[in-house]
Amino acid sequence: MKEFDFLYDGTEETKTRFVCVVGESLRRFDLAITSTNRFYGKMLVTDLQMGRTAVIGPDDLDEEGYLEHVYKLNEEEAAELKAFLSEVVGPISFTDI
Repeated sequence: MKEFDFLYDGTEETKTRFVCVVGESLRRFDLAITSTNRFYGKMLVTDLQMGRTAVIGPDDLDEEGYLEHVYKLNEEEAAELKAFLSEVVGPISFTDI
């Protein structure tokens, strides 16, 4: 077996919410939203249909074009996803300070 230099290797308990929502565009979002102590309190949001995952916090939701790029959505679909995630994603917390 090849040798690897580990930058980190840890295990933690996480909490995952599985949710399916449909907006006015009739685009169905099957999501797994994982809360973790990593990533400064941001959440891992996985689109289960497309197999795409992003680390998302409130700052990412405010970044123009971010959801469109990550999840390959049009503007209307991204606006619906942003509206939903805005209710789910909390503030960033710096736990290591």
